[in-house]
Amino acid sequence: MRLFFTSIFLPSGARQMSAASTLLIIVCLAAAGYVVGRLRAAALVSTQGLKSHSRSGYYGIFVLIWTALPSLAVLAIWLAVSPLIINDQVFNSLPQSIQSISEADQSLQLNKINAIATGLARLTADEHAAALSGSVDLRALLGEKGIAVAGEIDAYMPEAAGRLNAYRATSSTMRTVVVVLLGIGGFVWAWLQIKPRMRARNRVETVILGALMLASSIAILTTVGIVMSMISETWRFFSSVPPLEFFFGTVWDPRFAAAGEAASAGQFGLIPLLAGTLYIAVVAMLVAVPIGLYAAIYMSEYASSRMRSIVKPLLEVLAGIPTIVYGFFALTTVGPFLRDISARINEMATGDVASFIQAQSVLTAGFVMGIMLVPFVSSLSDDIITAVPQSMRDGSLGLGATHSETVRRVIFPAALPGIVGALLLTASRAIGETMIVVLAAGVAARLSINPFEPMTTVTVKIVNQLTGDLEFTSPQTLVAFALGITLFVITLGLNFYALYIVRKYREEYE
Repeated sequence: MRLFFTSIFLPSGARQMSAASTLLIIVCLAAAGYVVGRLRAAALVSTQGLKSHSRSGYYGIFVLIWTALPSLAVLAIWLAVSPLIINDQVFNSLPQSIQSISEADQSLQLNKINAIATGLARLTADEHAAALSGSVDLRALLGEKGIAVAGEIDAYMPEAAGRLNAYRATSSTMRTVVVVLLGIGGFVWAWLQIKPRMRARNRVETVILGALMLASSIAILTTVGIVMSMISETWRFFSSVPPLEFFFGTVWDPRFAAAGEAASAGQFGLIPLLAGTLYIAVVAMLVAVPIGLYAAIYMSEYASSRMRSIVKPLLEVLAGIPTIVYGFFALTTVGPFLRDISARINEMATGDVASFIQAQSVLTAGFVMGIMLVPFVSSLSDDIITAVPQSMRDGSLGLGATHSETVRRVIFPAALPGIVGALLLTASRAIGETMIVVLAAGVAARLSINPFEPMTTVTVKIVNQLTGDLEFTSPQTLVAFALGITLFVITLGLNFYALYIVRKYREEYE
């Protein structure tokens, strides 16, 4: 594990340049294979007088695939594995006293060696020899090359750095030779396989199908990996905190231990966080649903083509604004505006200049989040309303109903199941929002029905619990995974229910 993380943070400019050169060679070989494969297929058809099973382009792609695919796979594996092996070899060559120190100190020593190795690679032959012999100041020489080494340079480090560069050079040469030879071998083998009746199209499509399945598997396995990691850490958390205390507790007070103090278990009640999450999401939906839904009805039923082409892109611009920008807007504009307006109203009513709406409140966060969700509601609802069969509109108008009556009594009821699904998807988006809540609603975990006071959400506390240099060994940090899996289950349930409603709607009208 130590060597894995060290290899990630070690710079490797020379290795990357060599890998790029190798990749360029493979690309050139693959392009040549495509051309040669097409020419060979055409030549065999013309000389043997047989009808080709596939078009000539498939034979070219067949050679291209067998030239590039195996060599690229080996190149990727080599780039991933070789740093681990090289760092392991260098670490094993270090003095025994270094190998027995803590992992953090070992990582620091290896980082120094890597920095020195990077600097040595930039030196001339004479400078390199002088640096290894100790006749010049190595730190000053590396500084001239733009390399800064933190801390003391121990006597064993220059030799270890030189060994690291030698291992890298050997690995780079071997990698280039193996990958290029593999590419040439695949080129020759595929070229020899070309026959007029060879099912080149079937073989190419099989490879493409495998690539598509691999891409789908990566997405699925990534999701499974995320869920399993969250479940494993959540299980560790529940081994320290009872699940009933977490799910039904009404006090959130994790209490990190200060320096020199004994660790405190704290209280991990989910209810205040869940209440804040749902409260802010409800306020956001109360803002987003009317605006977005009326905008969708106008664009789909009343707006001209010219107006629709202008309004719809402008409305969807809101979806491209980063959420941190919405958060700053809420913090600097909406929150102070609501606070000042409430202070003026309170002054006119009672003579007291105190504000009953705080700048950071549920109302501020919900209002700004609702504005952010408007394009989601309008775009999804617009697509659903447009999908209602034209025959239903024509039938209603043919019976003498007005346009507004048709929209209100025919089109909207027909589109309602799909709109409900779209709103559920939007609600799951609101529940998972973080940056707006951090800046506009605060971090106070409290139970309150007053929308003018600050509250916080599950996502905000996940960020808070994982902020800083922490080790995942205490309930105070592991609780973030329990919060995450809870939020995941809620949003997943909403998404499943929304998809069920949308699918039922499609089956009814398709």
